[in-house]
Amino acid sequence: MDSPHTGQWKIRRNSPVVGLLYLCILFSACAGTYPVIPAAGCNVNEFDDLTGKSTDAAIFSMLLVENVRDGLPVDEITDCLANMTMQQLQFQLNTEEKKKAFWLNVYNAYVQILLLETPELFDDRNSWFGYNFFSTPQVVIAGRKLSFDDMEHGIMRRSTHKLTMGYMKSFRIPEIEKQLWWNEIDPRIHFALNCGAASCPYIAVYEPGRVDEQLDMTTKNYLSETTHYDSERDRARVTRLMSWFRGDFGGLSGAKEMLRQYGIIPEDSDPKLSFLEYDWTLELGNYQDL
Repeated sequence: MDSPHTGQWKIRRNSPVVGLLYLCILFSACAGTYPVIPAAGCNVNEFDDLTGKSTDAAIFSMLLVENVRDGLPVDEITDCLANMTMQQLQFQLNTEEKKKAFWLNVYNAYVQILLLETPELFDDRNSWFGYNFFSTPQVVIAGRKLSFDDMEHGIMRRSTHKLTMGYMKSFRIPEIEKQLWWNEIDPRIHFALNCGAASCPYIAVYEPGRVDEQLDMTTKNYLSETTHYDSERDRARVTRLMSWFRGDFGGLSGAKEMLRQYGIIPEDSDPKLSFLEYDWTLELGNYQDL
């Protein structure tokens, strides 16, 4: 099957590749903690006039997505996000809603920033050994250099290993990662994160006060666009995200419950699921208003 951010792989239980997979997981678990970049602190006063209210990390993340979308400069915002202290970040992200809005916005914005500047980075997304586009620490937040894997699988998915379909934690978890964890894994993030591929969900500006509503909207939009339900045979072809991260959804039964919850399939249906191929063609600039 196609595996997120690792290329294509097919495995049988008795295959020697299984042993290699475990070695890969163990190798990645031995990676060091987030590199520390000296943080000078962040003076937010200059941004307050732009927003008309007190600016915090979540507001910065919204401004970052808006400026990337509109082709405006982002250096002052990225500098401030990099130079705020970890204490500032944790103090400002003091609700689950702020955490969700912040990390969704930061992830999506930085994928666009880096790939708009250097599109060929996306060609190196499938490497199993060493670093690739998703595993390379290249985004500085509060003095820590993070990778996209750190943000998605470490913080948003609470240190769930990306190669285990959502069923296993990483073997080694940096303490700072635990401090930044969301309170629980929200499977709707898989329909909000945009990694630069054509099959990825659209990007939105997530607001702390509306993020729960917005996640419901983007989930319904994405599932409606990507699900093909055959009522006569009671079969559904769905996004491969539901296979790659099936543990986040509560297994395939949980994935089907989500499809029923959002009105994608009938409430009394229990279809057999199959998974669509994921289009990894680089496609930037896909936004939606929520």
